[in-house]
Amino acid sequence: MSTRDLGGVVVAAALPYRADDTAPAGLAVDYDTYAEHCRWLVDNGCRGVGPNGSLGEYSSLTDDERRRVARTAIEAVGSDGIVVVGVHGPGAHQARYWAEAAAEDGAHGVLCLPPTLYRANRGEVLAHFEAVASAGLPVMVYNNPFDTKVDLTPDLLAEIAQIDNVVAVKEFSGDVRRVLEIRERAPGLAVIGGADDVVLESLLMGATGWFAGFPNVFPAESARLFELATAGKLDEARALYEPLVAAFRWDSRTEFVQAIKLGMDMVGRRGGPCRPPRGPLSEAQREQVRADMARALAALGVA
Repeated sequence: MSTRDLGGVVVAAALPYRADDTAPAGLAVDYDTYAEHCRWLVDNGCRGVGPNGSLGEYSSLTDDERRRVARTAIEAVGSDGIVVVGVHGPGAHQARYWAEAAAEDGAHGVLCLPPTLYRANRGEVLAHFEAVASAGLPVMVYNNPFDTKVDLTPDLLAEIAQIDNVVAVKEFSGDVRRVLEIRERAPGLAVIGGADDVVLESLLMGATGWFAGFPNVFPAESARLFELATAGKLDEARALYEPLVAAFRWDSRTEFVQAIKLGMDMVGRRGGPCRPPRGPLSEAQREQVRADMARALAALGVA
């Protein structure tokens, strides 16, 4: 793969905190643990990491923290993987600022939502991505119509794909029928699976990457799943995938960050708490995550 190809398993790396009364919400970013986690993901077969995504709680960070998180990931991965930095922002000027910072810091690409606090129209969406792409890095646009209320439909993606430096789309609509339609309408645009609980279906329909959540918990097994799916080894891929899907479904729920962090805690990684607005899981949610994770870990021979 070239560095302009943002495919493979790129993990939206979860962000650890440590207690600190002087930090926002009493939680300071633990940069050393984050660096070790990014390194662990790449060492266990993932192609790279994606700092400052939703799972990385970018919207709860100060500007200084956000820049340092990206730099920490870039330094930790080094030449052994790719780093695709989240540059989401309310407007094109903010998103472009973060894209320019990512380019200065040595990122391989950026991931970008449409405007995050405004239901942008078609022209505004195009202008937003043109501004981000002007920073010069390969751009993976991110379709998350649930959070942004803006749906990057296949016909709109065909227009977005004409922008120089736009190379991929992270598709999170959950509609796997779109994978083929995007490939038909925008054949030069790589489709990246964005939702863990439809990743196998997406890969079988021609997605060439997985921008992933639960590989924070089991990266080696996730990399193996990607390899089996892209090699067309369907029986082996299904056998690995099916017991994981109950856990993977949390990736498409409101509390996905908390659920993935709990999964990390269960396997001895540092998940821990989240900053507001994300609060703790309810006891019922915790029990369900634990049950879904236990099934996955048992199938993987971890528990």
